[in-house]
Amino acid sequence: MTYLPHLHIASEDDVRKGKTTDIYFVRTKQILDAKGLSDRRVVAEVTPSSLPENWRWAVLCGIEEEMALFEGRNVDIYAMPEGTIIRQKDHRHIREPVIVIDGPYGEFCELETPLLGLICQASGIATMAARVRKAAGKKLLVSFGIRRAHPALSPMIDRAAYIGGFDGVSSLKGAEIIGKDPTGTMPHALILVMGDQVAAWKAFDEVMPPEIPRIALVDTLYDEKIEAILAAEALGSRLDGVRLDTPSSRRGDFAEIAREVRWELDVRGFDRVKIVASGGFDEVKILELGDAPVDGFGVGTSISNAPTVDFAMDIVEIEGRPIAKRGKLGGRKQVHRCTNCFVDVVALSRAKPPICPKCRGRMTSLLKPLMKAGKLATKIPSPDEIRESVLQQLENVNL
Repeated sequence: MTYLPHLHIASEDDVRKGKTTDIYFVRTKQILDAKGLSDRRVVAEVTPSSLPENWRWAVLCGIEEEMALFEGRNVDIYAMPEGTIIRQKDHRHIREPVIVIDGPYGEFCELETPLLGLICQASGIATMAARVRKAAGKKLLVSFGIRRAHPALSPMIDRAAYIGGFDGVSSLKGAEIIGKDPTGTMPHALILVMGDQVAAWKAFDEVMPPEIPRIALVDTLYDEKIEAILAAEALGSRLDGVRLDTPSSRRGDFAEIAREVRWELDVRGFDRVKIVASGGFDEVKILELGDAPVDGFGVGTSISNAPTVDFAMDIVEIEGRPIAKRGKLGGRKQVHRCTNCFVDVVALSRAKPPICPKCRGRMTSLLKPLMKAGKLATKIPSPDEIRESVLQQLENVNL
């Protein structure tokens, strides 16, 4: 039989039907069905087992996809809103549940694997984006990382980056799902195929519609400073910015390069031309630039290949009785957060909301109804609304 190549991706229907799960959940369901136990009602909690790289907080992302996963399943789901800044543990070191599932175990046991996968990776990307946003302050941030990941994931990657605080994304599909136009400049390939930098910059200016910013890539063949001057002379007042994308092996002192480029543009009257940097940036390298005159960053691999947040799902109640495996705490829980000082308290769900142990302020409950018997129980927020919420919360945390 002749083998034909395929894209190795699962369809949305495959994921919803549990075809991307681990085999032991399938076998568990078969055993429970055979023994008449599939309808036992359980409460399961999803908690972060750990946060990577000594992160003190993370951004919860992927909740909208959880809605799609559980649609039509006879379960009730409570979750923190997408974009919530989460912690692994509260002030007493009790793990904080971010999702609670209540229903017959047979309804969702085969979905545990995709349930976790949908939030583990997306939350890692959104968190790294938020950390880069904290480091960059108000500067422009564009997600450039989709070429470092499987193309089937490009919409998720760019959506998570945008939710985490980025201003724009490069992929067509990613931009489509957040309701924005894709953002990008030009590749080195354009300059090489055109034959020289000036020809490429002028062609870009001639062909692209006027609403597309004229940002010239200025490190293909010559020194960045020289190419920036050439770009300014070639496009004049139409030049909006220059992008520095020197590979790390040739970068040298990037801050000094940016200062040189800024000086040479300014002395020629191009002080309004922005400087955008790309190529290997993360929150640490952005902070290391200090006061270097960089107006924005294209950030790629550190976003698309961000470490995942290690979530786990555990049963904490069966038929109304608290139960848990070793290392976990039984009983259905709620997470309360102080609206003043951002302190969290985990308590049993039946308990009254506590008073903040730090400032004695009012606390709000974070786990909200998401689905009832497999039907939506809340409004789906837009990516813009989620992003704005993340940006507001970032004011309460530090890197």
